[in-house]
Amino acid sequence: MSRYRGEWPLVGISSVVPALQSLPASSTKSSATLSSCSRWPPLQWSERSSFALQLFAVIFLAGTLAACGPEPYHQQDERYVLVATSVALPYWQEAQAGLQDSAKVLGVKAEMIGPEGFVPDKELEAFQKAVAEKPAGILVSVARPDAFKAAIDAAVAQGIPVICLDADAPDTKRVLFIGTDNFRAGQESGRRMAQILKGQGRVAIVSIPGQLNVDDRVRGVNDALQKFPGIKVVATIDDKGDAREANDQISKLANGKDKLDGVICLEASGGSGSAEALHRLDLSGKVAIVAFDKDPDTLDFIQRGAINETIAQKPYVMAYYGLKLLDDLHHNAVHEFKDWKTAPAAPIPTFVDTGTAVVDKANLAQYREALAAHPKPL
Repeated sequence: MSRYRGEWPLVGISSVVPALQSLPASSTKSSATLSSCSRWPPLQWSERSSFALQLFAVIFLAGTLAACGPEPYHQQDERYVLVATSVALPYWQEAQAGLQDSAKVLGVKAEMIGPEGFVPDKELEAFQKAVAEKPAGILVSVARPDAFKAAIDAAVAQGIPVICLDADAPDTKRVLFIGTDNFRAGQESGRRMAQILKGQGRVAIVSIPGQLNVDDRVRGVNDALQKFPGIKVVATIDDKGDAREANDQISKLANGKDKLDGVICLEASGGSGSAEALHRLDLSGKVAIVAFDKDPDTLDFIQRGAINETIAQKPYVMAYYGLKLLDDLHHNAVHEFKDWKTAPAAPIPTFVDTGTAVVDKANLAQYREALAAHPKPL
């Protein structure tokens, strides 16, 4: 119990009066209630001693209860980490905004780490460093599932909950995946391109082979285009998550002997890189582009008519709810089983689909307004 200048803390009269009113009538020798303003009758010494002791006990108990409240749900050093594939991308900066907003609501610490560019080995190092610091939980977008398997399994074995977001590693012991249903997102990309080209044309796909979420999108595109035999995929290129690489490779294709009618980009950097390449070749608006995600450059090219539309994911939502789910795991908040670490099945959903949206000129202003309203990355 804290003191101030040697005095006991003040206790509200509302907490003392009920206790005094419960004292035996003999201790006051008065039928007047304590709530009245009349003077109490004089007390004998023995009565005064008994009354003083009881009054001290009441004050001491009330002060103790006031000073010693319930233990806080979150600890002061409680910390969570998001490991991203490429922290410099606007996509991941949007995720960081969701992470920080969620952390403020929960009253915990959270930070995003990872390489500046798409370098899977560097991302794995960042993940392993986070595990060594023993945070309360880790969110991770997995660049290469096979490379991360041992590290994720080791983290979970140490009691650190791991949730995959954006890019999954389903063959690990991660507890759940939160993000886009990437196969369906790929199908949507393919259907949108088929509608733009009216079912006829030659298209290229911009991808990152080996990254599970993007591979699922490629499968979705090819599945959707089976219903449009007049559309032929002439190339699937690897831009390594770099707009400059997409620019170079689309330039080569567009300058080739085969006419290119459309480009389907399945990761954030491909849209702006492809649009820039076509702009330099005076093909803006002549070759259709269906991009992916809503980074500022992609939105600018939609405004200029160089990109027809983009399939937008929700990285802010992924990180916001991903942290809440991690927090529930760390605190065993869902009581289906005694402890998530020993439960025979995950006590929370194993797949949370955050959905997608199509962004074009019609709703572009709303998306720009929403992005501008997000807190700036730290």
